[in-house]
Amino acid sequence: MFKKMTMMVVCFCLLFGMMAGNASAQRVIKVGMGDPIDSDQGAFATRFKEAVEGLSNGEIKVELFPGGALGAETEMLQNVRMGTLEVAIVAIGNMAPFVPQFAALSYPYLIETHYDAVKATTGYLGNYWNEISKEKGGFEILGWTYSNFRYVTNSRRPVCNLADLKDLKIRVPQNRVILAAFTAWGANPVPMAWAETFTALQQRVVDGQENPYIVNYTMNFHEVQNYITETHYQYSLQPMIIGVNTLANMDDETRAIITRAGIEAQQYGLLFQLLEAENAKQAMQAKGVQVCELEDEDEWRRIAMEKVWPQYYDFVGGKEVIDTMLKHLGK
Repeated sequence: MFKKMTMMVVCFCLLFGMMAGNASAQRVIKVGMGDPIDSDQGAFATRFKEAVEGLSNGEIKVELFPGGALGAETEMLQNVRMGTLEVAIVAIGNMAPFVPQFAALSYPYLIETHYDAVKATTGYLGNYWNEISKEKGGFEILGWTYSNFRYVTNSRRPVCNLADLKDLKIRVPQNRVILAAFTAWGANPVPMAWAETFTALQQRVVDGQENPYIVNYTMNFHEVQNYITETHYQYSLQPMIIGVNTLANMDDETRAIITRAGIEAQQYGLLFQLLEAENAKQAMQAKGVQVCELEDEDEWRRIAMEKVWPQYYDFVGGKEVIDTMLKHLGK
């Protein structure tokens, strides 16, 4: 009897040990992002998590860290390159210091429609960016977050034409091309870290900033901004990236799951944007924000192409980068 009980205890311990071992073997993938969970980035990351966990039958767990919980986007990008963070969603402006060609995607009035945005990130151009990323940045692109056009907000007056923009202090990201564009349009652009933006608007250190509707609403900019202008000079794109070595070190099945989940999240993210941007616009209007459509956007475009484009070919890796985009965008 004693021997039987002993054997049962031993078997139970072995079984428990095997179960514990399997539980601890569950792979965990951390995803960092700068924006909150109810943003475009959050929608993309949430769908990525659902897809990975579903396709792996729960054997791979995805943990999301929104709102800069793992640091600024530049820091997360560095950690992805080093392999200390598996995945991050990073705006193209923060990728350009590591891979200059990405600055081409911020060229004013190069991407002018949703169709352009999809063409610029899929097919030939999608592969083009991924190959450059692997070669120069040490990371691969799993998918793209589409965040729509960056609209200009401010607290001082309606901006319906270039004259209205004159001398307004507009917060812009650390991007030389966008800085030059706003200068050429007569504004007073102020490069500033994203984390400092809301406080700067609140304290009237700057008059305004520029971001898509969903970002503007989820960041509560309607609390400190009275006007929004529907400009179409730049389409906001934020790729989800993974380190080259991180992806290469995965087994074939895991790599296939991660890759497929990135594609599914990209498709979902585009639909989310198209549906939710209008909701965010209406919500901001309900909060009292006045919307203005540009009366002279052709002039904004002309100034950008004549005064800004030629100055920054070297900054984006050469004129051939812009020519490649124009060719494959059908322009």
